[in-house]
Amino acid sequence: MRVAAIVGLGAASALVLAAWLLVHHDAGPVALPAPSGHRAAPGPESPAPENPSPPAPGRTDRPGPGASDPPLPEIPGTGVLRPGDSGHGVYELQVRLQQIPGLYDGGAIDGRYDAEVRAAVTLFQRRYGIRGDESGVYGARTRFALMLRTK
Repeated sequence: MRVAAIVGLGAASALVLAAWLLVHHDAGPVALPAPSGHRAAPGPESPAPENPSPPAPGRTDRPGPGASDPPLPEIPGTGVLRPGDSGHGVYELQVRLQQIPGLYDGGAIDGRYDAEVRAAVTLFQRRYGIRGDESGVYGARTRFALMLRTK
């Protein structure tokens, strides 16, 4: 079950990254192969550049360090959650908290990180000896420990 959760999170991360790359990087048009037995319609032809010069040795066409590339998107389900936050990440946290008896029994699943969610996270951290995250804050270590114990 742990492997499935890790694989699922990895697949979701890959999809988010792939979508981001498609939106933010111009790769030019992509020609899809025609189904077997069909001829592809001719597409517009663009003239080849005259005398293209290869990059100098050791150089690439990629921007160097410090170039202003847009930041990578945050992968869903990562990042720190704390009181006052809301959204899908908090919703998922609430669902996971309810899976551990005596932690968040009957707590709201509304996507709001309120005092009740904070108390449940604090109790989880104490019960399982989670160190490294602020008390009541859902950081990387608390997230990892909760994901190992829930689905």
